[in-house]
Amino acid sequence: MPKLDLAKAPVKTGSLYPAPYAGQMAGRSSIRLGDLAGLTQFGVNIVTLEPGAVASLRHWHLNEDEFGMVLEGELILVEDEGETVMRPGECAAWKAGVANGHRFVNRSDAPARFLIVGSKATEEVATYSDVDMQLHIAGGKARFTYQDGSDWAGPRDLAPKGERNG
Repeated sequence: MPKLDLAKAPVKTGSLYPAPYAGQMAGRSSIRLGDLAGLTQFGVNIVTLEPGAVASLRHWHLNEDEFGMVLEGELILVEDEGETVMRPGECAAWKAGVANGHRFVNRSDAPARFLIVGSKATEEVATYSDVDMQLHIAGGKARFTYQDGSDWAGPRDLAPKGERNG
């Protein structure tokens, strides 16, 4: 495989999430290295979080493994068990099917970057820990539902527990 030219990699900003959650992803961008290389079995991205930005809603995957490594700056890893400060060179991983909602948050005053690698299952369910929402992917299409499987029609908070919607 030839050396990748990062300047030619697609950059994604914004979010697939429906409102109001999409707006909470301001300050996040990702360089899509896997797309640049034409990879189909796993994704590889370098995500930049501006100060105060979050990488995602807290979530876990039914069928996809994830691996993250901090490249620059300081990030807070928020999981079901609590929060962990992450610095360059430190890694975290999440096994498919393990219900541990996770995300990175940049609470510093400088941009931070991390590498994220994840499998690309043909069928996937991502469950969001702090809001009543799931993402279903099948046949190359994404569909949001509530956690009970009914069609998503707007925010419906879960019972209070730990960090919520932010």
